[in-house]
Amino acid sequence: MVKLNNKTADIKPAPGYLLIEPEEKTKQTISGIYLPETATADKPQTGIILGVGATTVDDGQKVESPVKVGDRVIYKKWGGNDVKIDNKEYLFVKFEDILAVIS
Repeated sequence: MVKLNNKTADIKPAPGYLLIEPEEKTKQTISGIYLPETATADKPQTGIILGVGATTVDDGQKVESPVKVGDRVIYKKWGGNDVKIDNKEYLFVKFEDILAVIS
């Protein structure tokens, strides 16, 4: 069970996949200047893990998830598949699309 927009949904990622809630891109610079929507066109690369799929097998080797639910991660910029649920964007990525865990 995954909590999306304060609702509980029964979403379980397929084996080898993770469900990520991308973090909102900041619309203000460190010095306090607000940026227009067009200036923040890049996709975010950080997010929170909401769901973890089962272990998968690749070339006879078990591949386990490198993260757990609640971890904040950096993922590949153009990896994954966007999904919109209740007007909010989520992302399904493969285990290997995770670049780092932010502690």
